[in-house]
Amino acid sequence: MQLPSALAAAIAAILEGVPRKDLVTAAGKMSAAYRAGQTSQGIVNTSDAAAYAVARMPATYAACAAVFARLAEAVPGFAPASLLDIGAGTGAASWAAVDAWPGLESIAMLDRNPALRACARKLADAGPLAHAEILAGDLGVQLPKADLVVASYVLAELSESEAGAVAADLWRSARGALALIEPGTPQGFARIRAARSLLVDVGAHVAAPCTHDNLCPMVAGDWCHFSQRLARSRDHMLLKGAQVPFEDERYSYLIVTREKVTKGARILAPPLETKPGRTFKLCDETGLRGAFVASRDKSEYRRLRKKGWGDLF
Repeated sequence: MQLPSALAAAIAAILEGVPRKDLVTAAGKMSAAYRAGQTSQGIVNTSDAAAYAVARMPATYAACAAVFARLAEAVPGFAPASLLDIGAGTGAASWAAVDAWPGLESIAMLDRNPALRACARKLADAGPLAHAEILAGDLGVQLPKADLVVASYVLAELSESEAGAVAADLWRSARGALALIEPGTPQGFARIRAARSLLVDVGAHVAAPCTHDNLCPMVAGDWCHFSQRLARSRDHMLLKGAQVPFEDERYSYLIVTREKVTKGARILAPPLETKPGRTFKLCDETGLRGAFVASRDKSEYRRLRKKGWGDLF
């Protein structure tokens, strides 16, 4: 996956005149904060925000784009006219949403960090988000309603119980769907799982990744997460100290909707490929299970040979 050309050009524009050594220093501080679950700590000026846009925006965009593709798959007729992007940062989720649904008429990005809001405004004005509102705001305040509400990488500083309560608040603002995205770590999944439990209790229906509203069957020591590969720019490689031109973003997510949708089973891990066939780790309304598709069953094998981690089985 690559960034949209308009977004890549906008990021390149905000880097003009910014010393790369300042970006590298800022990116190092942010990486440490991100690993500690403090996603926007230490971002106080233009260089910090630019470093964040280079170092974290591509991965956030990639995860959000993948999640929105799952929403479109689960609810093909869903066409939101309004978006509320909570903890928007530099606007990655909004860029991914407008790519998925070009008909979005109203976009509101809320973030508490003024440096990130200023950066988001510069980026938005260079592309299809010029009409977006970028507002000072945070969790726990009165929120406007929107067809689609997204909170990407914003629950990290909360406990599991707090994450559930915040998710319920966000759900009240969602007319059609709510998407939550967190790092694909045991801690990130724990917050997603807590939010899922509370949201189902208040009447939301899980559209993805789960294909059911039953209790999560994931056992201790395992966690539900997925991966999206994205291309790295030269500046991205510099800030990350990377040697390869791509990055694999691991993420956990949850999409809930007002209407119940009919689905099958979700593939929870890369399929195991052997000469006799392919083995899939699946989750559906019956719980966790495995499925083996023999290569000699040519029609079924052909149908499923391109199915991978995160796909519907």
